[in-house]
Formats: sequence, C-alpha cells, structure tokens
Amino acid sequence: MSGSLSLLDLFSGAGGFSRGFMEESFQILLAIDNDKSAARTFTANFPGSLVLNEDIRDVTCDDIRYLINGRQPEIIIGSPPCEPFTAANPRRLREPLDRLYSDPTGSLVLEFVRIVGCMKPRIFVMENVPAILDGELKNAIRREFASAGYTSIYYNILRAEDFGVPSRRVRVFISNIRLDPPKQKVRKTVWEAIGDLPPPSQDPPIPNHDIPPSLSPRKLKRASKAGFGVALVRYRGYGGRLYPNLVKLDPFDIAPTVLGSSRFIHPYEPRLLTVREQARLMSFPDDHIFLGGKEEQYNQVGEAVPPAISRVIARYVLRCLT
Repeated sequence: MSGSLSLLDLFSGAGGFSRGFMEESFQILLAIDNDKSAARTFTANFPGSLVLNEDIRDVTCDDIRYLINGRQPEIIIGSPPCEPFTAANPRRLREPLDRLYSDPTGSLVLEFVRIVGCMKPRIFVMENVPAILDGELKNAIRREFASAGYTSIYYNILRAEDFGVPSRRVRVFISNIRLDPPKQKVRKTVWEAIGDLPPPSQDPPIPNHDIPPSLSPRKLKRASKAGFGVALVRYRGYGGRLYPNLVKLDPFDIAPTVLGSSRFIHPYEPRLLTVREQARLMSFPDDHIFLGGKEEQYNQVGEAVPPAISRVIARYVLRCLT
C-alpha cells in the first residue's frame, strides 16, 4: 500500500522534505516552487515527479488537479518562507499578525492553507520556525486551518539533532495529526558527518564538493588561529540581537543551525565548507545534487528540511495512514 501513497510538496525548494517521504516509498506527484534553480535541483533529484516553477499565488487547485490527472494526494507537505517570522530577520514586522496578513512573503502561509483547503488531503504537514507561533499568530493559524476544514491542529516542535541530523535545528511542524516520532539516543557529530570526505577539487568525485569560495587574507589568518566554535563575524537580527556567522566548527560537537545565509569554517583547514560538506550537516545523501550558482546551492541547502527528520516524519505518517 505504501507505494500508492501520494503527496504534493508546496514551496519544495531543493527537495529535502520530499526526500524523506520518497525514501519511505511515497510518490511525489507534484512539487511547486517559484525559484528556478531550486526547481531545477528538484527535477534532477526526483526525475519521476512533476515540478511546477511558478508563484503559488498564481496556481489554482484546478491547475493542480489537471497536472496530476485528477489524482487525490493523501499528503500535502510544505515549507513556506520563514523570513517574515524569524528573529534573525532585522526587518521583521513588529506586530506578529502583520507578519502573516500584511507581509507579502509571510502571507504565503495562507496560500498553503488555501491549497490544503481545496485539495483536502488526509494529512498535511507545514514546516516553519517556532516564531510563527508568536503572539496571536498561533490562534490565527488555527482559525485559518479551521476555515479550510481542519479543526484539529497540532504544533509539533521537533529538534533535528534528535533524529540523526548533525546540526542544531528547532522547527515547528504544523499538522492535523500529532507527530511524535522516536528520538535517537546518540547525536552525530560534525566530524562523523564530514570527516571521510576527500579534499575539495576542481573536478570532484563527489557532487558539489568542489573548491569553495575563498576568504579574504585577513579572515584566513583569523580562521587559522580561531578556536572551535568561534564566529569570525556577527550580524544583527530583529531587535538588535547578534547572530554568529563564519563559525569554525567543533568537530566533536553537532554544528550550529545551517541557514541559507550561514557559512562555516572547516575544523582543521582555513577555508569555508563546500556545498557538499554543508549538505552533509543537513543529512543530505551524496547522491542528492544541487544546481545553480554557488550561492544558490548554499541557500538551497540551508533553507531545506533535513531529509533525516523528514524521513522519521514520513515513517510516522505512514503508520497513521496504514
């Protein structure tokens, strides 16, 4: 039966969320993303799936039904952009409800609700930062899903590092079922994730493991002398809070949160991580390739749902459905 379970992936990005479900034998009928490079990446990794490179605001449920030949997806998953909600964004709107209803990017969450409402899947799972629940947002999102026909809503806070991802990542998975997958007792360290990779090269045997962008001579000198866990730069987020970047990784610990904007220093070499090394910190397998410019590839990795946590969610959902 598992082979017949089908899903739609909204805001699909590079396919991290879909990857875990595919590994549990779900069929990805359709993925939608407005980023051209991300759509190319998804197509390369899921050749049997249809990818629609469009703004979701321009896509109707009739369009979706036509594209998937009238099939009924059991699952809808998706990761609307988190920038309007995260405190790492210094331009985040002050009032929480404005982030959902006034910010054009934040209102993409409502597009996810719209598609869920008219496609009527048995289960939906929407990933975002926990700050999407700030203030009245939690009740507002509950009301929006209720208006779409789903009155039981669960806010499942999961830590990726509890499920085999070698980097910290706290996210909320909003769904119409409770998600409580079993945690792993041992966490995977940075060096366990990347230590077996050969040095990066111009013609790498492993995809996306080519020579990374160079650092300035000043940063190279600082990186060579920095201790594990030291950030070479810091930037200001919402409310003036400082966030680290260019962190020299501790090989014996898990990595900090991988973001689209984050770059890490190799533990033993004065250089940035390659895209492949960064992807391993997000639990992507080496056969998952990333296309587009180098910065686009880094962004696709950092903005993804780690496949390892996606897979445990998929396995849990599968038990609920079968």
